[in-house]
Amino acid sequence: MVQVEVVGVQYELPANQPVLILKDEDSSRYLPLWIGNSEANAIAISLEGVVPSRPLTHDLLADIIESLGEQLVSVTISELIDGVFFAKLDFTNADALSARPSDAVALAIRVGVPVFVADEVMDEAALDMPDEDEEFAEESDEVEAFRAFLEEINPEDFS
Repeated sequence: MVQVEVVGVQYELPANQPVLILKDEDSSRYLPLWIGNSEANAIAISLEGVVPSRPLTHDLLADIIESLGEQLVSVTISELIDGVFFAKLDFTNADALSARPSDAVALAIRVGVPVFVADEVMDEAALDMPDEDEEFAEESDEVEAFRAFLEEINPEDFS
């Protein structure tokens, strides 16, 4: 299993289709998941820390789980079958439940539990996209090494 960070929701243009972006916490792999508008809004609201005046569906589900004396411990995007992602909700004392990944992630954010992705799913569907900061850091190291080289050489070295 790979633990992922919920980066956020982007919109694919020109269709304006929401895409949930998950990032492998230990590498530069990103997993894009196309999701519905209502789930995108629920995730975005929760990531921004907005507390609605009335509970939204995922807030209600979190409240129901708690009132039943259960605790959600993690969510896992477990399978990719014919282009469709599947997830499961993992509980302390109950069997795992099947869920859509967008709903599982929206619930995980609200409850504050980790999100995992099965290794096979990451291997099949993730994109390796090094962060610009990492590329810049590598470039900075190269520039720094070159500057150190320049400081150490003497004009006589070239004769």
